[in-house]
Amino acid sequence: MAGIGLEQLTKVYPDGTKAVSELDLEIADGELVVFVGPSGCGKTSVLRMVAGLEEISDGTVRIGSEVVNDLLPKDRDIAMVFQNYALYPHMTVFDNMAFGLRQRRLPKAEIERRVTAAGRTLGLSDSMGKKPRTLSGGQRQRVAMGRAIVREPQAFLMDEPLSNLDAKLRVEMRAEISRLQRDLGVTTIYVTHDQTEAMTMGDRVAVMRQGVLQQVAAPQTLYEHPANLFVAEFIGSPAMNLVDAELSRADGGFVARFGDSTLPVPATRAGAALDGGGTRRVVLGFRPEDLEDAALAQARSSGAELDVVVDIREDMGAEVYVHFSLGVPPVRREDVLAAFEDETAAAARPTAFVGRVGRETAAKEGDRLRLVVDTNRLYLFDPGSGEALVAT
Repeated sequence: MAGIGLEQLTKVYPDGTKAVSELDLEIADGELVVFVGPSGCGKTSVLRMVAGLEEISDGTVRIGSEVVNDLLPKDRDIAMVFQNYALYPHMTVFDNMAFGLRQRRLPKAEIERRVTAAGRTLGLSDSMGKKPRTLSGGQRQRVAMGRAIVREPQAFLMDEPLSNLDAKLRVEMRAEISRLQRDLGVTTIYVTHDQTEAMTMGDRVAVMRQGVLQQVAAPQTLYEHPANLFVAEFIGSPAMNLVDAELSRADGGFVARFGDSTLPVPATRAGAALDGGGTRRVVLGFRPEDLEDAALAQARSSGAELDVVVDIREDMGAEVYVHFSLGVPPVRREDVLAAFEDETAAAARPTAFVGRVGRETAAKEGDRLRLVVDTNRLYLFDPGSGEALVAT
């Protein structure tokens, strides 16, 4: 096994498109790092440069202690798992998994040992004589995983391997891949556009935007301490509510005003943002899950509330999504909207804000609703640079 080092990694295509810009990242031995971001953000280009399938325009790729820029893919000691499985339809499961080992002319007994062990690990022992066409999508993905495992490589590279599966299978395979990676201890780069997949699988998550690494951190750190507006909006589902606001001092404390609404902001959140000044324009963020129907949150302070009209109610079973307007437009990044098809639809309506409230809420479409806001979880960003203003 080996770590992977990316130093000033850059990819510029012949038409001048800069797909990846000076990416620096160290991936530890045995670590699973997920690259996530909207389509065209550069995450797959990174994977393909590590694999040797794309020429590196500038920078360095290391696998272990060896610089592999000039090595052919077959000489890099990595194994890839693709989106479309890439199985040979005329071969059995056993032969698909054994193919690469036979190409390397390993002894027959060693091939038998590796394939049998991988099949047992993946629950494929009873399917070794079957052809891919007789298998379910989940079984085909297991065969593709098995073909990578038997290589016993220094690193796995996975390019959206679950995108062809239905929702239930994706959840099952997420857990299975995570378990396998943990048990095998193989360094893994995993690429996906699905932020839920990224958050549930990665030891760390690298968020990309327009070829630039925005932030890399443990999933919970990304959620609680986003470095900028893009990460704040991209991580979390539904996306964080963001609105232009004026931050100022009032009655010995701090408040944020937007439209007809005013929210108190704790000094720990606002003090550094104002930095001695009287007022400042900010982008104020609050996550849907940090709102609650006031009728269900009597224990919370009533001083931090939003008075809204429910436009749409979505019953999700364990909770309810209430969509509402605030009399001001939301802040939205176009590349984030492109990554959330449901958010694109929401943006076309005047109600682009959402709260996740308890399923006991009696709020119906058209009702006035008081939403209690957890002000200890407010976020502040600079409207120009998009950078977080305080350590959130």
